[in-house]
Amino acid sequence: MSPSGTALGRHLLVEFTGCDPAALADLERITAAMLAAARASGATIVTHSFHHFSPHGVSGAVIIAESHLAIHTWPEHGFAAVDYFSCGAVDAEAAVAVLKAALSAAATEVLSLTRGPLGRLDG
Repeated sequence: MSPSGTALGRHLLVEFTGCDPAALADLERITAAMLAAARASGATIVTHSFHHFSPHGVSGAVIIAESHLAIHTWPEHGFAAVDYFSCGAVDAEAAVAVLKAALSAAATEVLSLTRGPLGRLDG
């Protein structure tokens, strides 16, 4: 399934800065925020896995029928890196908004990539 008819998927690379360090270190809060973000985007959740690192930081992913939503946090820097890859019709921007609020991010930078351009693959 193609999100635009011209590519296999869309991949958002998102950087959240100025985040609440306590939020970034909280495994349960990150898990809940990521699941809420996937739901807000209209994705179909298949499974999820998250891990808290010692001394700090959380990494994890929500596997969705449309692909995946992943996060890595650095509480000591107030920073989170998120990627959202989708080969289906989802509202990835809605997921970004949910995460920005949940992490109390001061700023967000988003890079959107087209993955698997069909013109390159079919020729």
